Amino acid sequence: MPRLSRRFFLAASAALMASPAFAAKPPGEDADVIVIGAGAAGIAAARRLAAEKIRVLVFEGSDRIGGRCATDTTTFGAPFDLGAHWIHNPDGNPLLAGGAPAGLDVYPAPRWQSVRVGPRRARDAELELFLAAQVRAQRALREPPKAKGDLAADRLLPHDLGQWKPALEFMFGPFATSKDLASISAADMVRTAERTGDSFCRQGYGTLVATLAKGLTIKLSTPVSMIAWGRSTVVETPESLWYPRAVILTASTNVLAGDDIEFIPPLPKNVKSAIANLPLGSLDHIALDMPGNPLALQKDDLVFEQATSDKTAALLANVSGTGLHVISVGGAFGRELSANGEAAMLDFATTWLSNAFDTNVKRFIRKSRVTRWNAQEFVLGAMSAAGPGHSDSRKVLAEPLGHIWLAGEALSETQWGTVNGAWESGTRTAEAVLRFLGRGKREEPKARTTKKRKRRGED
Repeated sequence: MPRLSRRFFLAASAALMASPAFAAKPPGEDADVIVIGAGAAGIAAARRLAAEKIRVLVFEGSDRIGGRCATDTTTFGAPFDLGAHWIHNPDGNPLLAGGAPAGLDVYPAPRWQSVRVGPRRARDAELELFLAAQVRAQRALREPPKAKGDLAADRLLPHDLGQWKPALEFMFGPFATSKDLASISAADMVRTAERTGDSFCRQGYGTLVATLAKGLTIKLSTPVSMIAWGRSTVVETPESLWYPRAVILTASTNVLAGDDIEFIPPLPKNVKSAIANLPLGSLDHIALDMPGNPLALQKDDLVFEQATSDKTAALLANVSGTGLHVISVGGAFGRELSANGEAAMLDFATTWLSNAFDTNVKRFIRKSRVTRWNAQEFVLGAMSAAGPGHSDSRKVLAEPLGHIWLAGEALSETQWGTVNGAWESGTRTAEAVLRFLGRGKREEPKARTTKKRKRRGED
């Protein structure tokens, strides 16, 4: 007979154990709903539930709030967004509903781009050709493919991009989605919402997200190790067992695909397949403090190069008017570079910048910091881009498992890979939980239409 594990025994007997002697919860910390993860989706869900006076607890495995949207305010003396930085569609962004929180400065991102051709700035004629190719590529990536079935997104690109093709493949692939276009579903790409503008938060996007978490009960450094979702719902943390009426789980797809959280019973095969079909890509930042504007660029200047391969990057210079310069690398090349360690990433960034600006940038650097999201515990990557043929996997994850609901950017069909998508997913999931608890707005049933019967003799 197979040996029963302690966790299996605890989950199976949870309905009979009103107050386990081996793990007493702290007084006053019972919760109707437990939210797992204090990123954008978790914060949005908890805020919506708290607004309805639902007792809600948020468990976060790491020691900070924000998930993939966090700001480092100590390394440089200026805010450095470790993950998300671009505030997409600010006019309709749910995080800015009612305006930016008090004390935060949100301003429009410049609409210009700088392009380097070898060690010099692109000439006007070259920049015109690049911008025209960019428009054609962007339009093609939004048009449904004529061929039946799903394709890799790179097959949507026009064939007349010429020498600008590698740069545009990087711009719309690794830089925008954390994956190479050849690894992304064309259907997933076509469905993405058009971005009508961007903004930046001078204090950091992560600071904005953390500000919106104020007033919530969030337990940091509290990883969840087990979730039972059968007849009873049980959550295990290092300090206790918890018995909520519902759970909102916002862990990334790469975390869900691992074994850090044990599910009892195991997740259904279709859910496991959907998770596997939405793996996180790779997108990292190498931040350099270079005061005095040594590269003679404007504030928030976005710089690409006329690349000749996938070994390329983007530069956001003089971030919010500071001396901070952030080099972004992603996709398969970025993943390989990150795996080689911080020294290799820093060496690539300084060499790439030096070649692009025909100067030794190392003499300008005062401080540096490198992110490695693929190795970041409780995250393990960047954005959840669906592989070719798997764009419908997001719908599978939207179905509840017993009294457990998933949420996060991976569940957004039109804004995956964005803070907007994560936030809206969290809010939408909270609404579903409120309906389950009998506290939310009921969905109006669709009116049934019936055909009028014809009488005899009527045409």
